[in-house]
Amino acid sequence: MGSLAVALTGHELGEFFRQKGKVFTFRAGQVVFMAGEESNRVFFILRGRVKIYRLTPSGSSVTVSIRHPGEIFGLAEVLGGSERVCFAEALEELEVAGLKNKDFETMLLDNPVFAGTIAIILAKRLREAETIIYEMVCYQAPSRLAHLLLKLAGCCGQAEPNPAVSQLKSQRIKLGIRLSHREIAEMIGSSRQTVTSILNAMVREKAIDMRYKEIIVLDRKKLERWLVV
Repeated sequence: MGSLAVALTGHELGEFFRQKGKVFTFRAGQVVFMAGEESNRVFFILRGRVKIYRLTPSGSSVTVSIRHPGEIFGLAEVLGGSERVCFAEALEELEVAGLKNKDFETMLLDNPVFAGTIAIILAKRLREAETIIYEMVCYQAPSRLAHLLLKLAGCCGQAEPNPAVSQLKSQRIKLGIRLSHREIAEMIGSSRQTVTSILNAMVREKAIDMRYKEIIVLDRKKLERWLVV
């Protein structure tokens, strides 16, 4: 069975948002929207990264996703016609194009390729959510952390030669995103102390290296050994 209509590229999707919407910039740490607000725009990331998180009844935060350049956020509430349930915060200097609800809905109705692209994005995010639930149930914190590091290495990692190992055998992969141990803990449903302990163990066995809020994968195979159920 064939797939949906040919999807727009990230560049093409960004152009739709630029042409029909408005460009906003945010400083690192600035909130784009808050839980409880009216959901009146969908955002496309032109530059930078954004953290999507929710607050527990006790007031602690739980990071549910990190969105990267070329991705959309603020989508679910707009489609569902509900107020925001999450917070969106710039992790670094952020530039986004925001499309108002009515303009977004018009694009969905008038442009089948645009609508098909949004459907594909939603399908991928549903599978992503299912995967997270599976990992939370089946894996302990060390495995969940290894999964996260490998995922970040795959989506935003920057390869560089590893002077300690033949380049044919291994490459250093700088994750390209700075996260505190607390932020990592929020993403895998663990505590900061546990994350720090696991990261230190990974450093000792030379699977990763750490600089200030920056993680470098030194040996992917060693890191994959942490993926045990």
